[in-house]
Amino acid sequence: MDTEFLKNNRLVPVAVFKRIEDVLPSMKGLLRGGIKIAEITFRTDCAEEAVRLAVRECKDMIVGAGTVLNAEQCARAIAAGAKFIVSPGLSKGVFEVCKASGAPYIPGVATATEIMTALDMGLTTLKFFPAGAMGGVKTLGALAAAFPDVKFMPTGGVTLENAAEYLSKSYVVAVGGSWLVKGDGENAERLAREAKEVLKI
Repeated sequence: MDTEFLKNNRLVPVAVFKRIEDVLPSMKGLLRGGIKIAEITFRTDCAEEAVRLAVRECKDMIVGAGTVLNAEQCARAIAAGAKFIVSPGLSKGVFEVCKASGAPYIPGVATATEIMTALDMGLTTLKFFPAGAMGGVKTLGALAAAFPDVKFMPTGGVTLENAAEYLSKSYVVAVGGSWLVKGDGENAERLAREAKEVLKI
């Protein structure tokens, strides 16, 4: 389950779509702004359709599914075309579906025990979540010191103001940010351009 794609896509917008008509304006806005990846959360009624639409119409974008909580959701997301799967915690059911399909799985972890469980499953790229509430860079640094083979994608409480500090760490491969998908497509484009300029990525 290769997560090499994150090395060239270090800023992962986390999109929550409540209306299907908002999907393409936002996704195309991100693309115009230079961001070629997005995680569409699976916590709304139109999430599956949103993933399918974005995959079909935004062929230059790596579209993944986030907030995937169980095997059934995971199977639906992959069937809709999701190229990677992210969850807030570590799910054996989601892992098994991803393993069978070959889709990269990035589970959420917040403790050493969860990291060790993920490592036992062969997972070495993990989402540190909720990053801000769990102590941010300071906590992540302490965990990373104990697990030198793990790369992290902090998400939750990551902002334009603190993303650079996370990204400066060798153990951080990417960050997830919901601030990038607010408002219409023009706003998504503006925020994407601003983030790429500020973060030099």
